[in-house]
Amino acid sequence: MIQPPRSPVTMCHRDVVDLAEGVRNGQWSAEEIVVAYLDRAATSELNAYLQVDGEHALSRARAVDAKRARGEKLGSLAGVPVAIKDNICTRGMVTTCASRILEGYVPPYDADVVEALTNADAVLLGKTNMDEFAMGSSNEHSAFGPVLNPWDVARVPGGSSGGSAAATAAGLAGAAIGSDTGGSVRQPAAFCGVTALKPTYGRVSRYGLVAFASSLDQIGPFGRSVRDTARLFEVMAGCSKRDATSVEAPIDDYEEACHRRSGNLTVGIVDDQGSAIEPSIRETLEHLVHQLEQSGVRFERVQLPHIDHAISVYYLIATAEASSNLARFDGVRYGLSVEGSSLESSYAQTRAQGFGPEVKRRIMLGTYALSAGYYDDFYVKAQRVRTLITRDYAAAFKKCDVIMQPTTPTTAFALGAKTTDPLEMYRSDMFTLPASLAGLPAVSTPCGFCSDGLPIGVQYTAPAFQECRLFEIAQRVADLTSLDLIPQHH
Repeated sequence: MIQPPRSPVTMCHRDVVDLAEGVRNGQWSAEEIVVAYLDRAATSELNAYLQVDGEHALSRARAVDAKRARGEKLGSLAGVPVAIKDNICTRGMVTTCASRILEGYVPPYDADVVEALTNADAVLLGKTNMDEFAMGSSNEHSAFGPVLNPWDVARVPGGSSGGSAAATAAGLAGAAIGSDTGGSVRQPAAFCGVTALKPTYGRVSRYGLVAFASSLDQIGPFGRSVRDTARLFEVMAGCSKRDATSVEAPIDDYEEACHRRSGNLTVGIVDDQGSAIEPSIRETLEHLVHQLEQSGVRFERVQLPHIDHAISVYYLIATAEASSNLARFDGVRYGLSVEGSSLESSYAQTRAQGFGPEVKRRIMLGTYALSAGYYDDFYVKAQRVRTLITRDYAAAFKKCDVIMQPTTPTTAFALGAKTTDPLEMYRSDMFTLPASLAGLPAVSTPCGFCSDGLPIGVQYTAPAFQECRLFEIAQRVADLTSLDLIPQHH
């Protein structure tokens, strides 16, 4: 298996679990950790952050150190610097969704996940760059410039959570939070060589997440290790009275699941993955299957007959919901406001100047799909096929515990390579979209490198609320591959 030479581990490349334990036992202070991360972020040229709030971060770190000095119990993320995707609301800190239309908007409240992280004594470092309103697969659709991939700055980090993925991989944050609508934590995780989880729909509160497609959006964690991702997820998971779509379900010990070794674990391999997969990814996954078989994992062939329609279904449903959700941005209550000759003119000019081309494209597609005469032919039919995809998964899980696929058909592509061909860009999410449509949990974790030294991700999908299975298999992959995941660029 191809693997770059080992890199030295610095404070900014230690696991979240180790950082928090070091704060608890006095090995280092939270302030010491945060200073190291702030210094590193200040020298980065990846454009991963839209805002770094050093003053607030240092204040929080000192509060954690004072808490320890008083002998109080510290949370599971004590002193850990966490970056937050810029479509998740943070009280007192600008939240723009990487869009000009929300430039300067400061929310008066924290999202539920931000509250949960703060209660666990994490330190909020800043807001990460993203595709505008989470619409994109490369992070080139930000109004504030693209994020660069820390493994090769001439390539994209993936999207829409590219800033969070790049910050985690490059040691610009101990961990990060993103959102996943059709693959937006998993695809950039694969491109940047980190682990990311899209939880079961309803497992994590969406309160405070700026909506893109409400029936698909989920907030998910990034970590440099599987254990880091599991620890963040355990903090974030739970039902909220402020989110009507969140589900009351027991929270498992996800970090402990990383150490499980089920003797009869069965992994499903999907027949007919298609010819779009790069040879290096196919070869790496075939080698991984052999390694897992040697470790005692069983494999079964499964069918998902309707997943070929996933791209079409997703871009009908997601754009339809986006056209409804983004109608609230009119320049009247917050963000950009352009004065016109009439109220209607003001609305039109604000949106014309505030929204970028990809957002406009998706609003127009969604509005068309919902229009009179086309609603039944497009939106309703897409929802019916979505049900068929969900049933396909239910049938497949009768034969296996998790389903294995590539996270992406290619490794990270060059900046600008797909910006002129939206359909080619949309195909980057061909393997991540089906789990999103079915509302199922899925994890992407690194499993090797291609000949260019770019990371390759493998994706596992499990039945609803079975995230423990995902952490178990992801940790097995990590143990078998033992990859050095410290990129050269930051």
